[in-house]
Amino acid sequence: MTEIIDTAADVADAAATRAPAAPPAAPALPAEPGRARMTARARLVLFVLCAANFMVAIDFSILNVALPSIGTDLRFSEANLQWIATAFSLPSGGFLLLFGRIGDLAGRRRVFVSGLLLFTLASLLAAFAWDPAALLAARALQGLGAAAIVPTGMALLTTSFAEGPARDRALGVAGSLMAFGFTVGVVLGGVLTQAFGWRSTMALSVVLGAAVSVAAPLLVGESRNLHHTRLDVPGAVTVTGGLLAVIYALTTAAQHGWGRPDVIGTLVGGAALLAGFVAIEARVEEPLVSLKVLRRRTVALGNLGGLTIFAMASSVVFLGTLFLQQVHGMSPIGSGLVFGVLGAAAAVGGLVAPRAVGRFGAPRTIVLALLAQAATTAVLATIGRGDGVVILLTAGTVWAFVHIFGIVAYGVAATSGLPDREQGLATGLVTTAQQVGLTVGIPLLSAIAAARSNVLQRAGHSAADGLLGGIRLALGVDAAILLAVAALLAVGLRALRRG
Repeated sequence: MTEIIDTAADVADAAATRAPAAPPAAPALPAEPGRARMTARARLVLFVLCAANFMVAIDFSILNVALPSIGTDLRFSEANLQWIATAFSLPSGGFLLLFGRIGDLAGRRRVFVSGLLLFTLASLLAAFAWDPAALLAARALQGLGAAAIVPTGMALLTTSFAEGPARDRALGVAGSLMAFGFTVGVVLGGVLTQAFGWRSTMALSVVLGAAVSVAAPLLVGESRNLHHTRLDVPGAVTVTGGLLAVIYALTTAAQHGWGRPDVIGTLVGGAALLAGFVAIEARVEEPLVSLKVLRRRTVALGNLGGLTIFAMASSVVFLGTLFLQQVHGMSPIGSGLVFGVLGAAAAVGGLVAPRAVGRFGAPRTIVLALLAQAATTAVLATIGRGDGVVILLTAGTVWAFVHIFGIVAYGVAATSGLPDREQGLATGLVTTAQQVGLTVGIPLLSAIAAARSNVLQRAGHSAADGLLGGIRLALGVDAAILLAVAALLAVGLRALRRG
């Protein structure tokens, strides 16, 4: 355990950045002299908090490889497979800020442990899911648990370590291990699905969740933020309802067309709810999303870049999994290893990205990363039956490497130029952009792929060829969106420099 922490910490020492924290209510753990070396107890606390985030990261990625197997076992259609990922990420993104605020008021450790228990029980339900509705319900409960774990876990981390080198090092370790969790998830997903079936991937979350739930109350101190006194429940309800309505409309339109009354109705209703969310945030005393902070151009542009990066990247992983298993016929473990290679490239990119941000600046790095991600995604859109795996391994490796540059840069850009009192709101926006991106990307591109696939199959193409055509079109749209956002950010940042 300590070897993992120390190895990640050696990387973090070179790249960690300081993050703001709420006032601690429990004494911060001291560090040993010299290079902010942690005490044994501090390592245990850090290990528990990182294990929780590691578990969430694994759970988000582990099912990507297992999706085709789940679809066959529980009889999901291709167009509805994306709901397995969306059912998790929607409540996770929609309620993340609300649960963070509840933790400030009721106690972060209390909410953290409650989230762990909910996540563990939901994982158990998912492992025994008997039909699509049961699995989707379990995934939604997992998402609620994750929404409680992520913000309170980060707040507990920052209040458990004294501001300065000790906290910088702890944050660097947490970030490195979370990125590692996504990589481990895709590899484990393939291995477990191949050996024991897709249900074993959920059993892993049960084991991890139970262990962390027992350890957290014994090691982690309680903390609160007395500056927050109110909950923005209307904001959380409207933003989650709006996203759900829009995603339902996209998914239904892909299967049945855009002319259906329920598609039009839910699309209009979703837009109205999101507009209501903006109106609520403009008036509420303690908003989930600060529109005042979002009016700063660097914050707005940085978050737009981050949302796009996450949305389009999650779509590539989803579409790539469908290609490998349903078009190319690769086994789950084989496709897991392919994405494991991409994950390793992303890990290397994470080591280099902070230096690039330091040299070129965060705004310019975001634009360059978006352009590079667009170019490599355009190459991925040329995949075919014969050369698809080679293209995924080559262009995909470059894609994963440059993708991380954008992630690192947008976090810096979206929190720069702000006074300390607004940093907490800014970091909340960063997390929200990430979660919303993960929520909307897959259903949007999945809808495009499914619609194109249906057209091709009705024209006489085989199911595999129709799916391949849909994947190609969706990846092409992915590249076009990345290119358009890169151009928009370049124009906006240029105007900012002139102003």
